[in-house]
Amino acid sequence: MERNGKEREGASGGESAAGGRELAGKVAVVTGGTRGVGAGIARAFVRAGARVLVCARRPPEVPLQGTEFSPLDLRDPDAVHAFFGALPRLDVLVNNAGGAPYRPLADASPERHARIIELNLTAPLTASVAAYEHLRRARGAVVMIGSVSGSRPSPGSAAYGAAKAGLESLARSMAVEWAPEVRVNTLVVGMVRTERAELHYGGEAGLAAVADTVPLGRLAEPGDVGAAAVFLASDAAAYISGASLLLHGGGERPAFLAAATVNK
Repeated sequence: MERNGKEREGASGGESAAGGRELAGKVAVVTGGTRGVGAGIARAFVRAGARVLVCARRPPEVPLQGTEFSPLDLRDPDAVHAFFGALPRLDVLVNNAGGAPYRPLADASPERHARIIELNLTAPLTASVAAYEHLRRARGAVVMIGSVSGSRPSPGSAAYGAAKAGLESLARSMAVEWAPEVRVNTLVVGMVRTERAELHYGGEAGLAAVADTVPLGRLAEPGDVGAAAVFLASDAAAYISGASLLLHGGGERPAFLAAATVNK
């Protein structure tokens, strides 16, 4: 595994939220942990004292201090089982890898939509099963990185939303099947300001306009997600399993309130 020795400078204030040693001595795998939300999670786990392994198809463009990188295509079941089988120990699995481009249903083939579901639902299932024996022995934890897209209409990313809805259901069933040895929870994440946020929301004006729709007045930072993931993986959440923790800044103001002509 390749060890990275340099962290991106200028990390946001949100990424300092999990600064204790809640996971000292633990080994954690963060899938897709090379950028954006995944990198924020990896940094939070390092600060919490864990040994952090990140895996993705490509290495991080900016090395993440204190992490180890392994190339892995999470859609290749044989490679996934080989990766986890080679680990001597594992305490926490964070199924973060995922995402989807904007793609209306009628503008793409069923095969393309199926690949989105494969990455966002089938791959976390494969990784979790491959990691199960390690996690069972360690009495460990799985943290699924879900999305608010799984519980509301997601035009332009319908396959992604369907996959994230399935991921929450999978986590709840997994929590029952694998109890009491393994805890399984889902972080249901809203809009996050990452290095690629402009591709989704536009430039600074677009980002500011979108942030104004969030009750807390801002998009999440990757470190906000990291801090919540550390909590769910730690002993502080020892009696939390099968839960979905909303991380969306208060949700969305109902659209009808803006359209109504009373109470203005």
